[in-house]
Amino acid sequence: MQANGKIVRIGGASGFWGDSSVAAAQLVNGLAGGTRIDYLVFDYLAELTMAILASSRSKKPELGYATDFVDVAMKSVLPELGRHGIKVVSNAGGINPRGCADALVRLADEMGVPLKIAVVEGDDVSDRIPALRDAGLKDMFTGQPLPERILSANAYLGALPVAQALAAGADVVITGRCVDSAVTLGPLMHEFGWRAGDHDLLAAGSLAGHIIECGCQATGGLHTDWENVPDWANIGYPVIECHADGSFVVTKPDDTGGRVLAPAVAEQMLYEIGDPGAYVLPDVVCDFREVRIEQQGENRVRVAGARGKPPTDSYKVSATYMDGYRCAGTLVIIGIDAAAKARRTGEAILERTRGIFKKLGLPDYSASHIEIIGAETSYGPHARTGASREVMMRVAVNHISKQALEIFAREIAPAGTSWSPGTTGPALARPSASPLIKQFAFTLPKREVNISVALGGERMTVEVPPGNTPLVPTAPDTIDALPSADGTRQLPLVRLAWARSGDKGNISNIGVIARKPEYLPLIQRQLTPQAVKQYFAHMVRGEVVRYALPGIHACNFLLHDALDGGGTASMRMDPLGKGMAQMLLDMPIAVPDALARELEA
Repeated sequence: MQANGKIVRIGGASGFWGDSSVAAAQLVNGLAGGTRIDYLVFDYLAELTMAILASSRSKKPELGYATDFVDVAMKSVLPELGRHGIKVVSNAGGINPRGCADALVRLADEMGVPLKIAVVEGDDVSDRIPALRDAGLKDMFTGQPLPERILSANAYLGALPVAQALAAGADVVITGRCVDSAVTLGPLMHEFGWRAGDHDLLAAGSLAGHIIECGCQATGGLHTDWENVPDWANIGYPVIECHADGSFVVTKPDDTGGRVLAPAVAEQMLYEIGDPGAYVLPDVVCDFREVRIEQQGENRVRVAGARGKPPTDSYKVSATYMDGYRCAGTLVIIGIDAAAKARRTGEAILERTRGIFKKLGLPDYSASHIEIIGAETSYGPHARTGASREVMMRVAVNHISKQALEIFAREIAPAGTSWSPGTTGPALARPSASPLIKQFAFTLPKREVNISVALGGERMTVEVPPGNTPLVPTAPDTIDALPSADGTRQLPLVRLAWARSGDKGNISNIGVIARKPEYLPLIQRQLTPQAVKQYFAHMVRGEVVRYALPGIHACNFLLHDALDGGGTASMRMDPLGKGMAQMLLDMPIAVPDALARELEA
């Protein structure tokens, strides 16, 4: 198929539930010379989103899906999709894919657009929960037992059901929980005839999906050198031009902002992955260590070199459960010693409300957390603001009782006239308590998950190879630390590297890419796991592991127990570790004088 030069173009229109409404229309309107995309794909389901969807469905059973997909994205492009033969794949179904499909059917009928909609089902494994609890199931990360009341439990499915739905003639495929990259890999399997045993090709297609699954993060969004990325307001969403050999080019629509740059694409490759030599997905175990990422021209980056291994025999399952309630209140403090006044204010609110709880016979908070925004609280010992004169106090609390949090909410505003001078705020309305939805992760054998595709009143069973190959983790990178030497100067890591961070549960990953290949040994010998662990000692409770990616002159750090539980469980201002790469880029690195002069020139 490579000989005939076939190219499949896929546009990534959503990186999360809440992404911009402009994306779908921008991608559907065409590329250079009137070229059109073949597929429009949407990724909505971050782990945090699953918790939000579980909460919404508990209030309204007809919800539980990403409503923006139907009400905003599809409404804006539905007539054009049929006119140009563009197919759509989306995991907007969340925990209610049939409800999502029903809503899209109603919209299509209203607009007079005929549409064949397939629904992938089988990810919901909540009926297995009682038996799994009786069997003593524990969380795969924390070892905690399965909670008594589970709100949802969904397996991360792969791309095979999507490919089968497209082969059956679907115009739109709606899935529930699947891995983010599956909405892209499915179309590539269908178009190029890739099979379950084509592991290198499946790894390449998964990488293509991984690059565009976060929308504009592939077109300059979140790039370390943000000042080199123009026109944020009109930033282009990513398009990949995929070939049958698994290689692809990342680009974007003409006349849009942003910039497709090799280092920005490299940052995205490392975003939210773990072991880069054994990145586990349902269809394949990917090895990205020798991937090459090359600038081919203005806004064109070629990616090739992914390798694959047989998949494991199980699916990861993400379950959600309710663990009481959470409330967070804020106040602005202005003036001399603002940070100290703000912290004392937060402590006084907690002390006062605990006193009220005691009188009413209510238990203490299950957790509380004070942050001073504007005083670099997240930086811990590396904070350097000095005497900040304008800060925001944030107090977050968890409690088993909603009544207790109503008391907490009532006792925030009185600080405006009771304690610190300069206390104010743009809005002093009482914050409301919301259910605290947490996650529980485990694995389930593939043979125990029954997957089907519903299309046009028919239901097709999807046969997924069970897999039986043991997972072999990659050996961590263990290059020794560089001893201190004369003739060096301290420069921040950002002079030598680009970086991006993300999360997987309570694990933060930080990908670090050398700006030049010759910088990598210097980075590796100073940015050791021990040094990174020490730098983040105020945040990271577990071990730090480093992996090498020689293909892009990079390394990937995994920081365990780093996010205060991660996701909805975390009480931090940055529960997803988005700022951790930015903090690490400030870390001083001893650079030889000659190189320092070159970098400072």
